[in-house]
Amino acid sequence: MPSTREIRQRIRSVKNTAKITKAMQMVASSKMRRAQERVEQARPFADQIRELVSRLATAASNGNEDLAEDLVLLKQRPVRNIGIVLISPDRGLCGALPSNINRQAALTARNESRRLSEQGGSPNVEYVAVGRKGRDFVVRSELDMIAEFTNYGDRPGIGDATAIAQVAVDAFLKGEVDVVYLVYAKFVNTVTQTPVTVQLLPVQPPEKKEGDEPEGKASEYIYEPDEQTIFKALLPRYVDILVYQALLEAVASQQSAQMVAMKNATDNANDLIQDLTLTYNKVRQAAITTQILEVVAGAEAL
Repeated sequence: MPSTREIRQRIRSVKNTAKITKAMQMVASSKMRRAQERVEQARPFADQIRELVSRLATAASNGNEDLAEDLVLLKQRPVRNIGIVLISPDRGLCGALPSNINRQAALTARNESRRLSEQGGSPNVEYVAVGRKGRDFVVRSELDMIAEFTNYGDRPGIGDATAIAQVAVDAFLKGEVDVVYLVYAKFVNTVTQTPVTVQLLPVQPPEKKEGDEPEGKASEYIYEPDEQTIFKALLPRYVDILVYQALLEAVASQQSAQMVAMKNATDNANDLIQDLTLTYNKVRQAAITTQILEVVAGAEAL
């Protein structure tokens, strides 16, 4: 049984830990609110540009095969090499979020490799690691890495996204990869962050929804100055926006996961303090009882 002095020291230590985790929880909560606002503001624009580019690409490919051949970012080709842009947290203390993202990236690579192997191919998977946790996962697993980006901070800018997207686009244009997937954590709410995989390159047509025009009745667009000029300016911007949106989602997910993890740590510390206090009282009561018995025994002996 530990002494009362040892128990007091441990209670003091756990209280200090609880203060630290409580402060980190409050900081993460404040950052999460700002990150959540940025995500909600950027989502409509990202969704609209994704739908616009996809529909324009569908219309262009249906009506102008030469244009589809000229725009390499739209061109589908046999997949021999797979590229994965893995966006993960830069810091720890955010629960199982980094592990879930890394697991999603590994699952994507495994599923795509299995699918292509069944078709007679032997694909190679290359990574663009964004964030320390993803970089460490790629290095630890001894996977091929094209580039790494770390320290993107709590407020990533469009310049950060452009640098990341440029690496993916260059690898796609050079033929180093034939398809590029984007893996990141989508912010759903404070307690839910869902790892997702989306195809970044080549551009995919939108999924059919109820109420969409039937095949053969797609909308016709009037281009000014011309289709090729518009697509050459719009497609790189489209890739930048998708990466930028993924960065914002990743930051919001990281801050919310850290807030929840620090709240759980604070609650656990408080529970431990209660248990230690109860133990301390029991030990102290036992010591007092022992002293009383000794006094009584001594008085009887006299």
